[in-house]
Amino acid sequence: MKSMIVYASHHHGNTEKLVKGLAEKYDIDLIDAEKATEINYDEYDIIGFASGVDFGKFYAPVTDFAEKLPAEKNIYAIYTCGQDNAKYGGQIQEISQKSNCKFLGKYGCKGYDTYGPWKIIGGINKVHPNQDDIDKACAFYENILKTAENK
Repeated sequence: MKSMIVYASHHHGNTEKLVKGLAEKYDIDLIDAEKATEINYDEYDIIGFASGVDFGKFYAPVTDFAEKLPAEKNIYAIYTCGQDNAKYGGQIQEISQKSNCKFLGKYGCKGYDTYGPWKIIGGINKVHPNQDDIDKACAFYENILKTAENK
């Protein structure tokens, strides 16, 4: 199954570190949503959308590309954030459902954050994402592959 991740990672590179860790282990094409002008989804069976979280939402370039999904694709979400919230990634799930796509799940982990008051103290989660976070993302992706293959 051919796979891609559309991502944006402009704060501290947290999300990019995570998706590059996945791409090193699996045959996944990475598309930087902040640099791409268009994406051809046709040749991909599994599409991930990955982003840092800004005021509870994925970055706009990622959700803009998600809004252009063709029907019947396998979709998942990955995010990094300063403080986790079960609602993160819900935007991608909603978009995939509107597009008649199958939402396979979401994975999130902590990321280095210096936004707002965290800047004063030098930030939080300075060592994240770390290798354990990447390993957990890989385990998540393995489950995504199994689910998509059994569809």
